[in-house]
Amino acid sequence: MYGDEATVRKILTESGDTWAVVGLSNNRQRAAYGVAEVLRCFGKRVVPVHPKAEPVHGEQGYASLADIPFDVDVVDVFVNSDLAGPVADEAVAKGAKAVWFQLGVVDEAAYERTRAAGLEMVMDRCPAIELPALR
Repeated sequence: MYGDEATVRKILTESGDTWAVVGLSNNRQRAAYGVAEVLRCFGKRVVPVHPKAEPVHGEQGYASLADIPFDVDVVDVFVNSDLAGPVADEAVAKGAKAVWFQLGVVDEAAYERTRAAGLEMVMDRCPAIELPALR
């Protein structure tokens, strides 16, 4: 288990409300789109990060975390596990407080690096499932 209940709760309630969602595009068929909607319903600002850098849900998109011109609290990662480690490293460099790897996204080395850098981290879970369970 990569992220106990206390860590999940802390990220969702205390880490901040600006979430960069890596892999978010306007493709409504992708899980990232629906999860972003849930995050927004729970008061999170959702910033799309995708190579297309297209706006999603009315928020300007960016090609990378480094391109975002403001602070990001949580980086939510919707990329394949083999691409997720570098995203976690970018989140550390960006100064995020937490990293969240979505269901099916696991990189144990990235988890260890991210935790060692002082960030909270959860892997293989979904905030759209966890947020409603908090109530």
